[in-house]
Amino acid sequence: MDSRLVVGFDNLNPSFNNKRDIPQSQMFDIRESFQEFKIANPDKETYDSSQGDGGSSLPGVPSDVLFSAYEILAKNGTGYNAPSGSKLYRHSVIEDYWQASSYTGLSPDNVASCCGGRDALLKAYAAMQDLSGSRGGFVVVPQVPWISYKWGPYSVGSNALYAEGSVKNSWAITEAAISECVLYAKCLNREVSCLILTSPDNPTGRYTTLEEQARLAKHALSKGVHYVLFDWIYHWVSENGPYDINTFMTYFSEKEKEKIIVLDGITKSLGASNIRNAHLIADKKVITYIRQQASHGVIPGFYGEAVAIAAYQKGFEKATEQIINPINESRQIMAEFIDKHNIKAILDQGYYAFLNVKSWIEKKNMKNSADLGVWLARNHGLAIIPGYYFNTCASDWIRFSYALPPKETQRNISKLYELWSMS
Repeated sequence: MDSRLVVGFDNLNPSFNNKRDIPQSQMFDIRESFQEFKIANPDKETYDSSQGDGGSSLPGVPSDVLFSAYEILAKNGTGYNAPSGSKLYRHSVIEDYWQASSYTGLSPDNVASCCGGRDALLKAYAAMQDLSGSRGGFVVVPQVPWISYKWGPYSVGSNALYAEGSVKNSWAITEAAISECVLYAKCLNREVSCLILTSPDNPTGRYTTLEEQARLAKHALSKGVHYVLFDWIYHWVSENGPYDINTFMTYFSEKEKEKIIVLDGITKSLGASNIRNAHLIADKKVITYIRQQASHGVIPGFYGEAVAIAAYQKGFEKATEQIINPINESRQIMAEFIDKHNIKAILDQGYYAFLNVKSWIEKKNMKNSADLGVWLARNHGLAIIPGYYFNTCASDWIRFSYALPPKETQRNISKLYELWSMS
């Protein structure tokens, strides 16, 4: 097995005897070290730029949306929800949220409600494998992927395959990398079940236009990739505004539309981290599969749907103002900080800045950014996420969240630079 590219099943054999243990997210190392500092130094300031949790680092869901959701819930009742989401929710997703035009062919039958993004991904992975007959096939992810992209596919019998990229273009997936992944899979008598395209990206914040995403997707499908999943969970948190699904659908033929899946949700843009609601837009065959499986597994809760409905009916742009506005202001503060101190960085959209701290690591005689991250949290109460956690090729980088009020962002980056300068 090529350890540079594959994680998951040993010997590429999807059976229980060859499964590796899925590791707990290493982000908990930072969280535990951060808590150690807070307990040992109760009177000292702390600086948390690790996550960006609506309701914690930023205001959560507006109270009027929560109260409206309660009224929707009270009217609906507390019986079992439908396995792919209530009729009211699925209609609201298409009509209120996406405002899908008739020419897209999208209807409530193309919507599956899920308990957050991870639940949506697991359901999508299983559907894409089984419907394409590629059980155990690869899920192609960026070379520096969100941590759960690496291990989520593994839990449903697949492996993640890194699309090799370059730091020069923020490790973006390219057509050449997609072709290489398909050839690699064929050499192992395997297939590529899915390509994941995410924008804005976690952890780098890299932004990809709709046109570029469509071009990569069409190339992947032409090379034999069975499905392409677009993760747009951060797309409202962007100066460019949210993606337009009506425009997006015009790039694809009717046949290609059967093979594309869009993931979106309220956890990031609405600050609904602990409410857990996301949805998938997909071909009816995919939605039917998910509905059938969910009826014996995870059925989405209606309250999360009610919060989404209330926000969609209010007007999502208005509902998300208290999350999006401070993030956009903080992004400008980050840009000025990076420019002022001539820091090598990736700063695009979303709410993460990816900073190169190689010189700092070398000064501290540390192995990588994981050592630096634990040291910062444990000794100085500053929490960031090491790039090393995402992939070893990002060992010299850290992910810095600016999902904070602007004053907090300024305070946190000032502390970061103070510690960096003192080293």
